[in-house]
Amino acid sequence: IKMLNPVSRSASQEEQHKARLERRIVGSTNRWRLPQEPFFGDLLALPQMCQALGIDIEETLKNPERLRIPKIQKIFTENLKDKASQNGEADVTLECLGFKWELHQPQLFQSETLTKLYLAALGRGGSSPRRALLPGKVQERNRVKRMIISLKINDPAVTRAAFATALKNLYLKDEEMNVEEVLGVLASAHVLQFSRLFKRCVVTMMNGLKPSTIKNFYLAGHRYKEEQLTTACEKWLEMNLVPLMATQIHLRHIPQELLQKVLRSPRLFTFSEFHLLKTLLMWAYLQLNSKIQAIPIHETMLTFFNSFPKKCCFLDRDIGQSWLPLFLCLRLHSITSGRDLEELRHINFFPESWLIRVTANHYHALESGGDMAHLKDLTTQAVRFGLLFDQENTTHSKMISIYGFFFEIKGIKHDTTSYSFYMQRIRHTDLDSPSTICEHSAVSLKSERLVKYEIRAQALVEGRWQEFSTNQITQKFGFVQPCCRSHALKIQTVGIPIYASFAFIFPLS
Repeated sequence: IKMLNPVSRSASQEEQHKARLERRIVGSTNRWRLPQEPFFGDLLALPQMCQALGIDIEETLKNPERLRIPKIQKIFTENLKDKASQNGEADVTLECLGFKWELHQPQLFQSETLTKLYLAALGRGGSSPRRALLPGKVQERNRVKRMIISLKINDPAVTRAAFATALKNLYLKDEEMNVEEVLGVLASAHVLQFSRLFKRCVVTMMNGLKPSTIKNFYLAGHRYKEEQLTTACEKWLEMNLVPLMATQIHLRHIPQELLQKVLRSPRLFTFSEFHLLKTLLMWAYLQLNSKIQAIPIHETMLTFFNSFPKKCCFLDRDIGQSWLPLFLCLRLHSITSGRDLEELRHINFFPESWLIRVTANHYHALESGGDMAHLKDLTTQAVRFGLLFDQENTTHSKMISIYGFFFEIKGIKHDTTSYSFYMQRIRHTDLDSPSTICEHSAVSLKSERLVKYEIRAQALVEGRWQEFSTNQITQKFGFVQPCCRSHALKIQTVGIPIYASFAFIFPLS
């Protein structure tokens, strides 16, 4: 057998041969690919890819929505990650928001929306892909002609600046993003179906919760069905409604639905029930006085509600009826101070039947030595108080009085990360300033008081809430050690501030 001399080739033919030799078989399925170039321009590999994914190529080019975009994106991003076209020129021109944006394939395929638009444009190309793939018709692969794709956006949250930031993140993974622009970038990421950026925006928003952002971030979580974000907003507000929002004009922007959900939460932090009541009254005041630009003093708010005609209380009026579910969440039975109860009557806000019931329960409790016969469930009915333990605190305590029994709730910082919280019964004669606590209060002479209680502490650490609890404990409190002191809640945390809650009821003794 005589071997024929090889046919001589021109320089251009040699280059063409080398280019075709760059194709290589991948795996045992005889799939072809060009490792250094974008995959979709390779019309030999396209049908094999569609076959591997179980997709009809003609249907694919006619209706790109049928494609399993995440699978195809994975193929592209693995092979084209951080690579632009070899000559540096853009592959696609995106027309959107009155601008033209030049993009490269490796970055474009990170967006499901842009991937679909690109495939649709590919399907509208001049020649039939199937004819181009007939045996013997494979020619040298030229760079795909730059395509023009258009995207119409109806979301008003998407601004040109935010959209530009989103497109920039196709190229730069760690592009800086501030809290002020994150809403627009989140909306842009949602439109682009750019999951990596969307998740990053969610984390930025969760770490940027404050009075001025809580409303918009919560609504964004609902709009884009991001449960992680809405939950973070709810937990943040559970802790900060009373200590922070109550003094901010941004309180007026809290949606009623969110406020009601927070008021029903067993994790809600408040210094006392009266503090929570004042916060809710302030929210109602701000709804009715939209031009007010600063939180008024408490007396101004009381005067406003007291100015309504006396023929019926505020909650019985048409405007008050819509807010009735909010005020039903309050535990008015926890307000025992005679001065505070007199204030409630004075503003004519609550139905008279509510106040009569509260007063009657107080009378029966005092008559029976403090037993709260009307309270059964600690989680939903307990009297609650709170301490906010800040960085500068080494010890923090508060005296409380209820039905003639006096307690001190206390927090102690032992070292940089170690804390303990407890409550203890004290004699009224041991108070530093008895007149302040004992004024308008009875004094019980009972040596023991049965108490069912729970002490909780919560702190935010690296975007996650740590929760600590003694669980529910029933204990008799006397005047001498050790029965005068509750079980201590000992915690280890680097979170500051610490929100410590003390909830208790006096069961039948």
